Amino acid sequence: MIRGEDFFVLGTMVTRTIVIYIVILLVFRLMGKREIGELSVVDFVVSIMLAELAVISIENVETPMARQIVPMILLMGIQISLAFISLKSEKLRKFIDGSPSVIIRKGEIDEKEMRKQRYNFDDLMMQLRQNNVKYLSDVEFAILEPSGDLSVVKKEPGTDPTKGSFLPLPLILDGKIQNDHLKQLGKTQLWLRQELRKRGFREVKHISYCALDKNDELFVDLIDV
Repeated sequence: MIRGEDFFVLGTMVTRTIVIYIVILLVFRLMGKREIGELSVVDFVVSIMLAELAVISIENVETPMARQIVPMILLMGIQISLAFISLKSEKLRKFIDGSPSVIIRKGEIDEKEMRKQRYNFDDLMMQLRQNNVKYLSDVEFAILEPSGDLSVVKKEPGTDPTKGSFLPLPLILDGKIQNDHLKQLGKTQLWLRQELRKRGFREVKHISYCALDKNDELFVDLIDV
């Protein structure tokens, strides 16, 4: 026979489950759509911690719910703060989200980078199939993103193989020149600034995004005022 105390415990667990569900839903919504669509390492850690706090809150009916809700709100605050700061700091953004790794460059596999990322050929072939790539020879560039997804740039049909191909990397982001990307393209800051001046752009800090297009022309987007 079910006692009244059992009904009370069951009702408390149901109530806590509903409340925690609503709290977690609000936390993820406030942290942004990116948390739902793709998880970085930090996002993954936060998700695990939120799940653990939720389980503890539901199971320990004698513990005040505020003891679990407060850490959830704190985690949300930390995550939002880090996201805001990372918008201003490229170094912090790379530390939190990581940097993409080029696995295939100009049709050639970089085994050294694969070993560095602990990424094997089975992983590569599987993700190429997921990108609807039948033959590895059709791939010009393959980039392993910080999220673990593989971005594939296929070779364009009819292109002249004698011409040097390049990865469409940003040369300027948020008003800052990306020296590593310039180096990969065999370009210098002097070349970039000269090309920008030819097009009437004097201040790099006013440019939000700049990259070379397939016609070897600069695409420039200014920071919204």
